[in-house]
Amino acid sequence: MDLTILAKGIALAGCAIGAGCALIAGIGPGIGEGNAVAKALEAIGRQPECKGDVTSTMLLGCAIAETTGIYGFVTGLLLIFVAPGMFMGYLG
Repeated sequence: MDLTILAKGIALAGCAIGAGCALIAGIGPGIGEGNAVAKALEAIGRQPECKGDVTSTMLLGCAIAETTGIYGFVTGLLLIFVAPGMFMGYLG
C-alpha cells in the first residue's frame, strides 16, 4: 500500500474535522449577542431616557463579539479550500 495515499487521506480528514470545529465557533457569539440585546432591552425598559447610551454601547459590544464568529468562519473556509491544496503539495 502506498503511504502517500494514506497520508493524503489523513491530511484531508484533519482539514475537514478542523473546519467543523472552527465553524462551531459561530454558536458562542450568537448566544452572547442574544443575551446582550436582552439585557439592553431590559435596561431601556427600566430607564427609557438612557436609550441612546445603552444602544450605542450594545452595538459596540455586539460588533466586538461578532469578530470571534468571523474568525472561526474564515478559519473554516481556509481549512476547507486552502489547506488541502497546500498539504497535497507537501506530500507530493
